[in-house]
Amino acid sequence: MALPKRKHCQARRDKRRANWRLSLAGLTKCPQCARPIMSHRVCPSCGFYRGRQIVEVGKKQEPS
Repeated sequence: MALPKRKHCQARRDKRRANWRLSLAGLTKCPQCARPIMSHRVCPSCGFYRGRQIVEVGKKQEPS
């Protein structure tokens, strides 16, 4: 098995690790309420997905 003759410097190691960061989630605009939502998900504010209402979203009920 091949072995390096010398130790790699920290700059070389850090350049290789520079692209390990997380990417941002792909946000799109909801066509119904214009709020940012994750793509391919039901909108949590209006309950629509692909032009149809999937989830009935209502106001929170106050405890009596």
